[in-house]
Amino acid sequence: MNASPRTQISAEDLRVWRGFIETTGVLNSRLASRMQSESSLSTGDYGVLLALREAPGRSLRSSELAASVGWERSRLSHQLGRMEKRGLLRRDPCPEDTRGSVVSLTEEGATAFRRGSVPHLKAVQELFLDALSPEQLAQVEALTDTIRGHLGLDRSKDGSDLD
Repeated sequence: MNASPRTQISAEDLRVWRGFIETTGVLNSRLASRMQSESSLSTGDYGVLLALREAPGRSLRSSELAASVGWERSRLSHQLGRMEKRGLLRRDPCPEDTRGSVVSLTEEGATAFRRGSVPHLKAVQELFLDALSPEQLAQVEALTDTIRGHLGLDRSKDGSDLD
């Protein structure tokens, strides 16, 4: 069931929107702060490590990695440079295209991801899941699926990605 298009944004619409945006901003900020303090990983680090961990052979072309994490290639390039210096991943020339690179998870990166997953999941539990009843969580999933569909994104994720 799709909502009918609104001809005008009401004060109530703006109140709901603002509450949603402000709440997700605070949630993201608190999650990022806890991730950094408890695992020394940024949420950017964690997202990149997660994508590599789930990739076949724990490697992706940089363009595929950018699409996976939803970033511009220039932002990803800077992130990868910082992570490579810390030994979390490595970049090698792409065999099929010398302009591209293949990004691979290192053993040190896999260990950092495993260590970071414990505080990440604990923070998700405390900051998000503990606030909701099972019925409310199902409502959040339904609303998220609807918005993702409206935006042309995959409607649902199975949750096995630890994110």
